[in-house]
Amino acid sequence: MTEPQSEGETRPVQTASALSRRSFLKGAGGAAAASGVLAARAGAAQETAESKGATTVSGATEIELTVNGQVRQVTVEPRTTLLSALRDRMEPALTGTKLVCDMGSCGACTVVVDGKPAYSCLTLAVQCQGKAVTTVEGFGSPEAMSDVQDAFCEKDGLMCGFCTPGFIVATHAALDRKPDATLDELKYELSGNFCRCGTYPHIFDAAQAVQASRARSGESQTSGDSQKEGGR
Repeated sequence: MTEPQSEGETRPVQTASALSRRSFLKGAGGAAAASGVLAARAGAAQETAESKGATTVSGATEIELTVNGQVRQVTVEPRTTLLSALRDRMEPALTGTKLVCDMGSCGACTVVVDGKPAYSCLTLAVQCQGKAVTTVEGFGSPEAMSDVQDAFCEKDGLMCGFCTPGFIVATHAALDRKPDATLDELKYELSGNFCRCGTYPHIFDAAQAVQASRARSGESQTSGDSQKEGGR
């Protein structure tokens, strides 16, 4: 097929039918070569991992997880999430960590792993071996609540309660990381958690109440230390 260009001149125009057997085979050959390179790299990566002492997990395997300061034995598969291990595979189960979206968008399953907040629904249990995991149960109990848990109750920072454990864990992590965070910084730190009931103002009030309480406690401690020094 040709397309007129000017008087007396024509230019070939390619159409879908212009695909030749030669060009098809060239494209297929390139794809095969690329897959071969990827396979070789995957094999090399596995050899490197094995040389460093990494183990391959296959099928049901018993592992040790350090949760809330206690070493727990749990049987998991390579695909088992930390959330599933906590709720479904431990005895007794730790059900404070909630299964809500199961896709890392709501934050109800937030736990602390080695001092950093993490979505347990997106974290594999086998990845947490040798790490310190803290769930909402690790911060306090109904009989002995943490200051954050107590502030959530005092400031009415909950409604249905599904998001509350994740918010409490995230608030602990945020205040540990940034004790003097501004309100805007607190909002940013807690932006990975979602409250469908819309209790955000009460949640932020609770976080700021903890800040104020901890600041007063620090001032009292400093004042007491100064008095001790003056009496010597």
